[in-house]
Amino acid sequence: MQSADMWLISNTKYFSPERMPMVRQHLESLPEDKVSMLYTLDFKDPTMITAVSALVGEFGVDRFLLGDIGLGVLKMLTLGGCLVWWIIDIFFVGKRARELNFQRFIETINIYRG
Repeated sequence: MQSADMWLISNTKYFSPERMPMVRQHLESLPEDKVSMLYTLDFKDPTMITAVSALVGEFGVDRFLLGDIGLGVLKMLTLGGCLVWWIIDIFFVGKRARELNFQRFIETINIYRG
């Protein structure tokens, strides 16, 4: 399926490597026109989120970008958990972005199937 392969090539960075076989399987089960509609999805770039976390993560900006508003406010009020939470998030916020991207992908696939 050529359109699924093209979609995977252009969106690989948004998903963790262990999720890619499942993403491929879901793409191959969709009709070609539904795969092309997936290009409209706006995924969070894990590299950009990690960079934001390193630069201004102590103010919770990274969590706000991921949609974790409550955690963003808490991180902002505690100055990144006295900078400990900020340092930890630098290493884990990219993984969180990939997981959110995968959840969004699965939700969209289920809408297209239903």
